Amino acid sequence: MKFVSYIYKGNQGYGIVSKDNTKVIPMDILLKKIGKDLPENFLEFIRTYSDSLIPNLQEVINHNGNGTISLDNVKITAPIPYPRRNVFCLGKNYADHALEVKSLPGGKAAIPDHPIYFTKVADPVIGHMDKVLIPKDYTEKIDYEVELAIIIGKDGKDISPEDVESHIFGYTIGNDISARDVQTKHVQWFKGKSLDTFTPMGPWIVHKSEIEFPVELDIRCKVNNEIRQNSNTKNLIFDIPYIISDLSKGLTLRAGDIILTGTPAGVGIGFSPHKYLKSGDVVECFIEKIGTLVNVIE
Repeated sequence: MKFVSYIYKGNQGYGIVSKDNTKVIPMDILLKKIGKDLPENFLEFIRTYSDSLIPNLQEVINHNGNGTISLDNVKITAPIPYPRRNVFCLGKNYADHALEVKSLPGGKAAIPDHPIYFTKVADPVIGHMDKVLIPKDYTEKIDYEVELAIIIGKDGKDISPEDVESHIFGYTIGNDISARDVQTKHVQWFKGKSLDTFTPMGPWIVHKSEIEFPVELDIRCKVNNEIRQNSNTKNLIFDIPYIISDLSKGLTLRAGDIILTGTPAGVGIGFSPHKYLKSGDVVECFIEKIGTLVNVIE
């Protein structure tokens, strides 16, 4: 089940994408049929219902005969354009990537012994086919990072590894756009990753029931159709049960929180010479069983 946020005829909405990825069933139609109130946006849907309506929604979809909208007629937005707080991120969580980023803040090119957590402002998150705007008077070294994003489904603190999946709502694709020169100048990651439009995400959220746990998905990134990153989430140094259990120690994760799990090797700074993004570049981020997130650099 894929959940999408969109704009249709000037109005914002959200719903469920058909299995062939050609149509969307608006959530107001689905919830009306099962007698539930419609939350204002998809973030509030997760906070209100979490997983509780999945069987009901599936039954309604199976018998739905009308009310769909062609995906060609909507503007897909980020699934959660305005997260309730900053996006949680992990640095150097693939061994090959940890070894390629020698010049970045966060220590030497060693594989970390513990998760490296940081955060980035996403206000708003941008969506599929949206433009990444380079502030050319401020930075010249813009990089891409395809990442599996986890959407938390219910509040939890001190979550055991065995209970982690029950706290997940679903997964989407993130592109952790980064200004490498800003990172280096400030000797930390926050500012260089928090510039406006630097958090593309989407095109939709796939419910966890569609993806087997543990999560082992092919993950790739292309720039202008050239494959730059190509790996599998099974290569995460710290896997999803470890990440969520460890992050939740003494820190309450909230329904709707977003966690970017790290990026594999092949980022622009890892090449010699570097391959940074420039105006006109098209970046395609793909994750198996989720789809493709496309953004244009401007």
